[in-house]
Amino acid sequence: MQRYFVSAEQFSEHAVIITGDDARHIGKVMRGKPGDKLIVSDGNSREALVAIESIDAGEVKAAIIEPLVMDHEARLDVTVAQSLPKGDKMETVIQRCTEIGAVSFLPFLSERTIVQYDAKKEGKRMERWRKIAKEAAEQSHRNRIPTVEQPLSWKGLLSSFGDYDLVCYCYEKENGKQLRDAIQPFIADLAPDTGAKVLVVVGPEGGFSEKETAQADEAGAVSVGLGKRILRAETAGMAALTCILYESGEMGGM
Repeated sequence: MQRYFVSAEQFSEHAVIITGDDARHIGKVMRGKPGDKLIVSDGNSREALVAIESIDAGEVKAAIIEPLVMDHEARLDVTVAQSLPKGDKMETVIQRCTEIGAVSFLPFLSERTIVQYDAKKEGKRMERWRKIAKEAAEQSHRNRIPTVEQPLSWKGLLSSFGDYDLVCYCYEKENGKQLRDAIQPFIADLAPDTGAKVLVVVGPEGGFSEKETAQADEAGAVSVGLGKRILRAETAGMAALTCILYESGEMGGM
């Protein structure tokens, strides 16, 4: 069943109004008609099964059939910080990690980032990234849309570490602690209903410099490896996120 996100203001006691691109998608792409059922969520506290009542140009009105329990989110709030990769790889990271369960994304610039940051193009790029997150959240039946923040400098990213309960950065030269070694003790100490915040930091194609790893260690991050193989920059975040959610019991782990 198709899912759509709307603002809280679009919900009333007995009905919901869907507008904009989503309304056009329902009418023209899905060829919706009165009586068709949808799932609608405000991405925060309210979700419902609804039935279409009417479809007009740019607006769909639907009656609420029953409220739904919002239980599709992970136990841990995992944010993926990704050094900007080449081409459209960031789009892939956002799409796939949204499907897996990331709650937010922090693009950042590091010493070996190849991408040239262009502030003039930033607005359109952010709009596209956020649209991708929304569509991936709808497709995967998430209860919330992950946030995509404005790109940070390396210094800005370091200063954000204190906002998280655990920060891990993926380092291909790590010969000691693997991700599982870092996440298992952390999860073992958590209460069942925790909303603990975890940050996974993934470097650029050229990896982190030794200076950056020293700064990350000093800021309280834990260096972790992801096995014996070297992963692409756009793959590492997906692999780490999946492992963390598995260890937390999200995918049958523990």
